[in-house]
Amino acid sequence: MIEIIVVVGTVFLFVLFTKLYQRYPHPLMIPLVTTTIVSAVVLLVFNIPYSTYMEGGQWLQKMLGPAVVALAYPLYNQREIIMKNKYAILSGIFIAMITGLATIFVMLKWIGVNKSWLLTALPKSLTTPVGMQVSESIGGIPPLTAVFVMLAGFVGAIIGPLVIKYGKIDSAVSRGVAVGSASHGVGLVKLREYGEQELSVGSLSMALTAIIGAFLCPLFVYLFL
Repeated sequence: MIEIIVVVGTVFLFVLFTKLYQRYPHPLMIPLVTTTIVSAVVLLVFNIPYSTYMEGGQWLQKMLGPAVVALAYPLYNQREIIMKNKYAILSGIFIAMITGLATIFVMLKWIGVNKSWLLTALPKSLTTPVGMQVSESIGGIPPLTAVFVMLAGFVGAIIGPLVIKYGKIDSAVSRGVAVGSASHGVGLVKLREYGEQELSVGSLSMALTAIIGAFLCPLFVYLFL
């Protein structure tokens, strides 16, 4: 019974906030963000353990795989623009990965957090499954890494559109690489609003960032920690 309640309740909230976002398209009203926040508040208010929620939430989680695979369709449709800009895309992803590692390293070092937290935060730009695996391999805390990954996604999805707007970024490739490499799946939800080209480049950037990051994160730790 709890599984049905969780699935129906979560889907209901997402549909509700999607309609609200369509009426008030503010970056802070992104359905994935608002649904997550409200769900967390409900769990806290009613003192519902996370493990209880995941009895039903696991079914929603299992749907992430097919959802990611489905991104191959727009990727195929936009294969010409991707091949045409392959060097720009690859260099953009590589620079984004290095910049992300360096900035989080310097910031957390400056704050003075302990080493385990630093190792936990480094894979924040990778999609959740890869980020957790990388975190475990370098000595981080995988469940906490998942939280950092979600926060990075939320921040990118909220701030990304503002950077695109006020930075006057008109290129579909630039938009896709910027958001996809920094905000992974959450960012792709926002990129869908811009068009299929942005979504395709963003999904490719998300996948390549995960692959490149799986090698760069351990190397970065070996060199600097």
